[in-house]
Amino acid sequence: MANLDHIDRRLLAELQDEGRVTNVELAQRVGLTAPPCLRRVRALEEDGVIKGYHAELDASKLGYAITVFALVSLKSQAEESLRQFEEHMRKLPEVRECHMLNGEIDFILKIVSRDLQSFQEFLTSKLTPAPNVASVKTSLTIRTAKQVPGVPLELDGDF
Repeated sequence: MANLDHIDRRLLAELQDEGRVTNVELAQRVGLTAPPCLRRVRALEEDGVIKGYHAELDASKLGYAITVFALVSLKSQAEESLRQFEEHMRKLPEVRECHMLNGEIDFILKIVSRDLQSFQEFLTSKLTPAPNVASVKTSLTIRTAKQVPGVPLELDGDF
């Protein structure tokens, strides 16, 4: 885990909340001048603490009306079989998240689709015939009560 001081944590919190903030504004928010602020941010990027910057898009305004979670069980949990499945999921743009789980279910996927018919086509033509898939159970999202990217950052005290 990275050794972060209070200013680093504040920088991360600010950038996590607003990735497009200017360096000057960011420096003011955390009590630095612009040059040391930029050096700290670049160091956090180089250390891999900051992995990237992204725009948060409204899926429904882009035509993706439904979100589905799929629980996938595989026929084999051999490492090569797991890798093949993961690689196949990386190639499917509808799959927005793919997490390997422990327990009875091998993977949980977050999938976006334009409508139920499009999702059904995706399910039958791309997901269930994927390498090593034994079974797929799906749940359609009715509403989302919370969707927060990133991680909780403690600003008082140490990690």
